[in-house]
Amino acid sequence: MSLKEATLEVIKKLPDDVSAEDIMEKVNFVNQVVEGLAASEAGRSISTEELLKRIEKW
Repeated sequence: MSLKEATLEVIKKLPDDVSAEDIMEKVNFVNQVVEGLAASEAGRSISTEELLKRIEKW
């Protein structure tokens, strides 16, 4: 599913009285999810173990 398709699906499910701010928040969230999935599919991700090791260094 393309970013546009995913975004439109989310927007269609919002109530009619939704604010522009809420729409933008949802659009941003969908964009982040789509980008994250693409990064994962391209091998640009880390394991949970690696994430936890990096957090320990904070």
